[in-house]
Amino acid sequence: MSARPEDSAAVARAAPAPAERPDTPCVAVCSTTFDEVCRGCGRTVAEVAHWVSMDAAAKEVVWQRILAQGYPRRNS
Repeated sequence: MSARPEDSAAVARAAPAPAERPDTPCVAVCSTTFDEVCRGCGRTVAEVAHWVSMDAAAKEVVWQRILAQGYPRRNS
């Protein structure tokens, strides 16, 4: 299921500003059992592994994608 542009725009308007976000999207619901995407935060295995070395711009790209996809999720 792909996000419609209007859905992404609504998420962007409702999403917290980068300064208001936690340091990481992790919600301690870690599971990549069926694919390479964490069921809790929505990041790929590579994004999780490299998060601490990513610059702010790269993290923002990930934040925008996962928020548009409905992540992070605490009880998924």
